[in-house]
Amino acid sequence: MPKGYNGRILRVDLTEGRIWEETPDERVYRLYMGGSALSLYYLLKELKPGVDPLGPENVLVFMSSVLSGAPIPGVPRYTVAARSPLTGAFGEAEAGGFWGPELKHAGFDGIVIKGRAPRPVYLWIKDGKAELRDASGLTGKDTGEVQRIIREELGDERIRVAQCGPAGERLVRYACVLNELKHANGRTGMGAVMGSKNLRAVAVRGTGKLEFADPERLKAIGKEVADLIPQSPMARNFKQYGTPVFVMPLNDSGILPTRNFQAGIFEGAQKISAEAMNQTILHSTKGCYGCPIHCKRVVKVEGKYATDPEFGGPEYETLASLGSLCGVDNLEAIAHGNELCNRYGLDTISTGVCIAFAMECTEQGILSPRDTDGIELRFGNADGMIQMIHKIAKREGFGDILADGVKEAARRIGKGAERYALEIKGQELPMHDPRGKKGLVLSYATSPTGADHIEAPHDTSFMSETPMLYAANPAGILEPMPAVEIGPRKIRLFVHAQQIWNFFNSLGICNFAAAPYSAFTLPLIADALKASTGWNTSLYELMELGERTVTMARLFNLREGLSAKDDRLPQRLFEPLEAGTPREKRLTEEEFREALRLYYGAMGWDPETGVPTRGRLAFLGLDWVELSA
Repeated sequence: MPKGYNGRILRVDLTEGRIWEETPDERVYRLYMGGSALSLYYLLKELKPGVDPLGPENVLVFMSSVLSGAPIPGVPRYTVAARSPLTGAFGEAEAGGFWGPELKHAGFDGIVIKGRAPRPVYLWIKDGKAELRDASGLTGKDTGEVQRIIREELGDERIRVAQCGPAGERLVRYACVLNELKHANGRTGMGAVMGSKNLRAVAVRGTGKLEFADPERLKAIGKEVADLIPQSPMARNFKQYGTPVFVMPLNDSGILPTRNFQAGIFEGAQKISAEAMNQTILHSTKGCYGCPIHCKRVVKVEGKYATDPEFGGPEYETLASLGSLCGVDNLEAIAHGNELCNRYGLDTISTGVCIAFAMECTEQGILSPRDTDGIELRFGNADGMIQMIHKIAKREGFGDILADGVKEAARRIGKGAERYALEIKGQELPMHDPRGKKGLVLSYATSPTGADHIEAPHDTSFMSETPMLYAANPAGILEPMPAVEIGPRKIRLFVHAQQIWNFFNSLGICNFAAAPYSAFTLPLIADALKASTGWNTSLYELMELGERTVTMARLFNLREGLSAKDDRLPQRLFEPLEAGTPREKRLTEEEFREALRLYYGAMGWDPETGVPTRGRLAFLGLDWVELSA
């Protein structure tokens, strides 16, 4: 077994209450490495196509990676994966924080969970041992209470708790998994899968030391990355402002999602910006395991919208989804809404899109306060937004309709509501408008998990000869091009960029700490992998891992009945933004279809059907995957 891993995967059958472990072959670790790819390996091997995502047959995977727990900044992330209850497709979400490295130090590389417990339980893992414990007393309690109770019961404040919240218990289809109350595996409804299994939390404590092939070289790489961070303009921005730094640049570019993607300029943008946060409600900043960037905002608010710093603070996606998308410019209300989502265990993106959808339906006369429990859901109504978060999480009244996601809500409401439902494959759009960053057209349409803003680095990173473009050179990204270009050059750039961020997902690497955005360069990542494992590896092998990850997810979705017709965009994205959008920031259906064909071909997939060719599967070592049940 190579260094850097424990060589142990924990297996849990909740129905039988049975726990055991297995040791995968080294070749499995080498081909899939961890995170997303290793999760997909288990799902494709063990999950039967067509199972109910909220049934006991679904398989839930928690997976760290080869670099998790290494003394390097920017490698804290871990994956949670299953069949998604929101989309019916591949469900996956990554999170930072401390939970992933803690699992490695506790002696395991990942956890594969099947079945459904007959009563609420939580999984307790410490230094190579695991047990299921009764969680009946945790039912209905918010995430803060559950974390406190578990730590008190087990007598250790350093226990890391990953959990679904009350929203997951109630099977809200975009419930998330949360660790440390502020680090979210946010998308695709993994919290609902936990809830469906009667698994409230996975508590981990590890005091073991990991063995590395070349620990001195690994420490030297960690120091080099730490020394490079202050020299990185983007890392400095993240340290000073966090992800809220994106609010004003996107607004100034005319692509800040506003009023359910009708507009790209929000008149209240300055009020919800990073600068406004720093000057008003910012309490402190936090970082993830081993990372000095400290991009996480921690806020504190008194009064009507009182907010507890224990639950962190809103990221950019939340400032937009609960803010500009809903026409809300009250920063304190947004911060309070963010805390509610963290207390309940809700994905803030899907929550905001569902509420903005209802607001537009109200503006269009499709809904009225009679339909929405007396709440006036109109753009700009901060209190209405707050009230609806409570109702969604509790599945009360109209909130029960929104709790199933915007696609299903539109179907149930009818009356033409589908036009205002901004989703792809059933997952709500993130807070970036592809009409002004056209690589996102492919990110959104082809992402196996539904609309996803972290499928590849965004076009704005490669518009000119910048440090970010230079940092991407080793991956074959060599020439600058406009953000609004969508021809063959952009397809080539996107394929390489997608490979980078997908191998990041399999290695547990944070996009904000690594190239092209930040200091952990692509050659150093390959060097770190070699120092960790002793493998004679290279960046080429990692790029191939990225492609393998993308292709495995494609195969998962094909087995579940998805096809090229699901690689689509909402009709709204083919319409111009309000306020006289410049022509180059518009998207036509013709250029979208051509871009999709080019992408399929570049990936070695059939240009018409999007099905990977047998030859490409053989090249990637995926000829073992069966596409039929």
